[in-house]
Amino acid sequence: MNDSLTHFVIEATFDILILFSVLTWTLIFYKIWQFMANNRQNNTFNEVFWNTQNIEQARRLPEEVFKGTQSHLAYEGLFWLDEYQRLKGKSFKYAGNPNELLEHALRGQLQKEQHTLESGLTLLASIGSTAPFVGLFGTVMGIMHAMHDITASGSTSLDVVAGPIGDALVATAIGIAVAVPAVLAYNFFLRRVKLQRMQLESFVGHFLLVADLLKE
Repeated sequence: MNDSLTHFVIEATFDILILFSVLTWTLIFYKIWQFMANNRQNNTFNEVFWNTQNIEQARRLPEEVFKGTQSHLAYEGLFWLDEYQRLKGKSFKYAGNPNELLEHALRGQLQKEQHTLESGLTLLASIGSTAPFVGLFGTVMGIMHAMHDITASGSTSLDVVAGPIGDALVATAIGIAVAVPAVLAYNFFLRRVKLQRMQLESFVGHFLLVADLLKE
């Protein structure tokens, strides 16, 4: 492999690691904002929604209240109740036990909300698992290049050998430095997703319990 191609591969390796780092920190800040905003919206929505007295009052809640994952579940539930009242006996979609049908609709929406919360986590996991290997590849290429230069110089003194090899090992260090925050962030946000799902499951259960009251 000629020197120009080797330099290109090494530079490309560092560029990839820089890109990984930018993506990682962008996702970290975005997910922090997403979870904080979702928690705030859910708290606001719950405070208003559970103080309504009937379905009509729930329907008349201002649109700005329906923000956050739990509000999306409530909106889906209210929409389903409206459609059921309008189409029961007329559409096969609404044939069967209404409580089970409502639960099915809510859990379908729950899956969508979970998918939204999990967005970006696969990329974090991928960066965390591949960045060290990208760095190791850069190190191998750097050592090969250093060995070629050492052979060409005809000198094997410590001063000649240590410098190029030390520079080559920087790629591995950068790869690890990129991977660590990605892995830590992935584990942290995965835990947050699980907690959010538990809250969504609780909301679905509560909504099903009061669904008959909302119909009144």
